[in-house]
Amino acid sequence: MVPFIGVADLAEIVEAVGLEAFLRGLAERIEADFERWEEFDKSPRYASHVPGGVIELMPAADREYFAFKQVNGHPGNTAAGLQTVAALGVLTRVDTGYPVMVSEMTLLTALRTAAMSALAARYLARPASRVLAMIGQGAQSEFQATAFKALLGITRVQAWDIDPAASRKFARNLADSGIEVVIAPSADEAVIGADIVTTVTADKVNARILSANMTGAGLHINAVGGDCPGKTELAPEILQRGRVFVEYTPQTRIEGEIQQMPDDFEVTELWSVFSGKASGRTSDEEITIFDSVGFGIEDFSALRYLYDLLPKHAPHTELDLIAQPQDPRDLFGLLSPRQPAHA
Repeated sequence: MVPFIGVADLAEIVEAVGLEAFLRGLAERIEADFERWEEFDKSPRYASHVPGGVIELMPAADREYFAFKQVNGHPGNTAAGLQTVAALGVLTRVDTGYPVMVSEMTLLTALRTAAMSALAARYLARPASRVLAMIGQGAQSEFQATAFKALLGITRVQAWDIDPAASRKFARNLADSGIEVVIAPSADEAVIGADIVTTVTADKVNARILSANMTGAGLHINAVGGDCPGKTELAPEILQRGRVFVEYTPQTRIEGEIQQMPDDFEVTELWSVFSGKASGRTSDEEITIFDSVGFGIEDFSALRYLYDLLPKHAPHTELDLIAQPQDPRDLFGLLSPRQPAHA
């Protein structure tokens, strides 16, 4: 029997741990795994581009576990009352090939994406950063704001979305969070006075959510929404003005903001920053950019983190997922009503 963590189970686990504590713990796990980057078997995710969106598989493995996530991105789903992103994940032992946990990952992906954003900002934003501009108030936005508060001490979020109802939803959900939320009348005004700007829009287009004249010295940009071919949020001039940091270069050149740039455009992988092999921010005046697209090791980290919580926070369902005939060679025998499905 294999434990399955459903949406309600995960919500119960997060409540038991505490949302901010969960995000900090998840960020610590991601950081530790990125520090041992070279131990992982890794590759760009497989993407099947379909009408209206994309469906992807994201694998990663170390010497003990293999993990993968199936995830989609369909911006038009919200019009039908569906999530733009829906995901599930599996954690498997390397020595046997047997899965040890299956989990929903729609909610878990939102948590790990936010944890990764805030973790990167700890290395790339100015240490005294307290004001975050949030461009786009879709499903990911509250997670991002909460993670930046939990890991960096952000106290104020200046929010703008093309849909005012989304901004009102964002402010309502964070009303008791300890974060001051200010709804700005435009994207330009949202970034005024901000230390960090997060762009997290959903439309699958080459957009220019931020232009060069909106980015001043010392700004850290957390570009989350540009995560597939043909989908960007930053003007190319911004990438030329700042230092760009990525998760996994071969994947980001296809999917990230740097798909707009030449193949030899210089970037720094975050694992090398986390492990001390490369520098993060070098001055208060530098512009830094995290070109975030999401990578399989982050999902590996999230699934391992959740798996390790199971002994203490146990809500889950047991799935009858793996056949166990009395004789391992007699799989066909399980079709007989005389043989039980498990030894």
